Amino acid sequence: MNLTEIPKLKHTNSDNFFLLAGPCAIEGEDMAMRIAEKVVRITDDLKIPYVFKGSFKKANRSRIDSFTGIGDEKALRILDKVSEAFDVPTVTDIHEVEDAYKAAEYVDVLQIPAFLVRQTDLVVAAAKTDKVVNLKKGQFMSPESMQHAVKKVHDSGNQKAWITDRGTMFGYQDMIVDFRGIPTMRQFAPTVLDVTHSLQQPNQTSGVTGGRPDMIETISRAGVATGVDGLFMETHFDPANAKSDGANMLHIDHLEGLLRNLVAIRRTINSL
Repeated sequence: MNLTEIPKLKHTNSDNFFLLAGPCAIEGEDMAMRIAEKVVRITDDLKIPYVFKGSFKKANRSRIDSFTGIGDEKALRILDKVSEAFDVPTVTDIHEVEDAYKAAEYVDVLQIPAFLVRQTDLVVAAAKTDKVVNLKKGQFMSPESMQHAVKKVHDSGNQKAWITDRGTMFGYQDMIVDFRGIPTMRQFAPTVLDVTHSLQQPNQTSGVTGGRPDMIETISRAGVATGVDGLFMETHFDPANAKSDGANMLHIDHLEGLLRNLVAIRRTINSL
């Protein structure tokens, strides 16, 4: 698919990777607007096509007392407000068929979580909204198997599919990124590397997922060098107190320096 098909997506002729970034979950309007404002400024300066990311609800939690959201409609309206205020497209993840139609009224990209990417009804519902469908590779799936998820979108009459790699399970409590999968998946659809989720350490005895944010730059650099079309990162002003996935999130103060380095790598790769 052509990036120019996405409403409000800027800098599509810059030959840069595109970026999906924002908080894990929408915790409130003020935090979403503050994060969006800063990321928009950075990406405009670096000519990076940018999509604001925020989950309107979190359904895949380890514990029943984990934060799941501030209310579906309230969070979706905040995503819509971010889009209008900063003139950027937005992405959110969906978990049920009815979520596809609900979220499609507010966002430009519907994301299928890795645990749910084989759920045919969910993938087809997302495809039938005619939004971009971002398919996260299951932690249990091979890169080659993602062609079938993409085909479900295409066979539903929607050619706008992405694949996002978010790591593969390595034992019970760690993730790895097999960079051999990037060129494989790029044969099927534009491919994104989810940097921060790839650094999760799931299944902790506390029921709260851990992570390795110190490795964000390492994984990001490798992804750009491997030729990914896009990068996905969760970022926050206060990761330690974020209501979801704070352990593997990038502090927003480090985002600009990281992206400058990655743009330089991309420029070098493009010149070869």
